[in-house]
Amino acid sequence: MARVRGYFHPKTATGTSSLIPSPPWHYSGDLLTVEYRTDPSRVRELLPEPLELADEDPGAVALIWADWQSCAASGQELLDPVLAQYKEAFAVVRCAYQGRTYTRCVYIWVDKDFAIARGLHQGYPKKLGSIHQTRPHPYGPAPRIEAGARFGATLAAADRRLAQAVVTLREPSGTNGFVNGHPMAHHRWLPSIEKGGGLALDELVESGAASVEGGQPWVGEADLDLFASPTEELARLEVREPIAAYYRQIGVVWDGGRLLESNTSGAQ
Repeated sequence: MARVRGYFHPKTATGTSSLIPSPPWHYSGDLLTVEYRTDPSRVRELLPEPLELADEDPGAVALIWADWQSCAASGQELLDPVLAQYKEAFAVVRCAYQGRTYTRCVYIWVDKDFAIARGLHQGYPKKLGSIHQTRPHPYGPAPRIEAGARFGATLAAADRRLAQAVVTLREPSGTNGFVNGHPMAHHRWLPSIEKGGGLALDELVESGAASVEGGQPWVGEADLDLFASPTEELARLEVREPIAAYYRQIGVVWDGGRLLESNTSGAQ
């Protein structure tokens, strides 16, 4: 009997074709974060049971652009950059579960297939998109990380622009914002192969970084625009009140999550 290998599809005799390797996964990235407040009812409509609105600042949203390099424990993907480099943009809100505040990613777009596969495993609702952001550089016309530096960021999907921002740095900050500052509460869903069979996988999971390191955060202001689309709903999280914008370089290790609830096994 043939034995197939690989952490994820496709599984083969050698496992070489697997779309993603087994964790831990290591990330280095430049993050642009724009925080604002929207109508809390628009956040509530994105929170399935048993999640509730956060008690404090329930309408807070963070729209984040990230320019990543990532790899497995061996680091070999970094020497074949097409397997390591990708960009993403994602919207996160805060929510509550059993009295604890969590962050939840409600929309996210990436530009590589391996990033989508990792997201499916972690419970992120990843889709393909076109994401771009200004990169800092110590020479030439690119911005330095300093007061007055300006960074642009754009997001498009299915040939339509969904968001654009211009971030202007003001001063060093003690934080990189607050909306994305909690463990993630995500659902892992998979419909049954049988018609009318409901969900074959229905889990609420907690996920977060096994370790994080980062450079000095900077805070500033952002001009943010969201655009309607026939196939996307990001614009429903309309900007009611700007909060702040941030820039930070970080390194993250992800090495698994924790099951909170399952439709078959109950609370853990």
